[in-house]
Amino acid sequence: MRSTMIIWLVFCGAAVAEEADSTRTVLFYGDSLTAGYGIDREQAFPALIQARIDSLGWDFEVFNAGLSGETSAGGLRRIDWILRQKVDVFALELGANDGLRGIDLKDTRANLQGIVDRVKAKYPDVVLVVVGMQMPPNLGPEYTAEFKGLYSSLAEQNGAALIPFLLAGVGDRPELNLPDGNHPTVAGHKVVAENVWAVLGPLLEQMR
Repeated sequence: MRSTMIIWLVFCGAAVAEEADSTRTVLFYGDSLTAGYGIDREQAFPALIQARIDSLGWDFEVFNAGLSGETSAGGLRRIDWILRQKVDVFALELGANDGLRGIDLKDTRANLQGIVDRVKAKYPDVVLVVVGMQMPPNLGPEYTAEFKGLYSSLAEQNGAALIPFLLAGVGDRPELNLPDGNHPTVAGHKVVAENVWAVLGPLLEQMR
């Protein structure tokens, strides 16, 4: 009787653990745009995505791994630490600070690819999302075009979904940005969340 009870408890414990692990994770890995610079973190777009998921009753948990000021090189340095967290969907939002600092785009691309490589090595079945960014035209047409194309080529090379431009409908509207002109307001993050959901939502629905 005692051995039967032990087996039953072990079985139930495994079932509970399996149920606890059934929640899949969505990790947003980015800079101040992901972190929600200048507003409450709970008002940034990753939290809005979580609220959308919850409203649908889907079993996904969103993690905001945004860090203000992060560059692609910084992201590559800290990715192994971040990947201690189980990841089912990995959304990569980095590179804007590289562009603003004039970093060679070959280095930016190499760093972003390095991040993707490490994510895929640790979690081979991960669903990848590349979050596109754009630079202002004052940096010159050649640099602006090359920067924009970096994200689409990265997504294509790695079989990732692409959000063409995170700040579409926000970047050119001063009323949706903080006084610095670079970071969305609370209202701006609501638009950003819609940009993200247009690509992410269908992916999550397929994974249910």
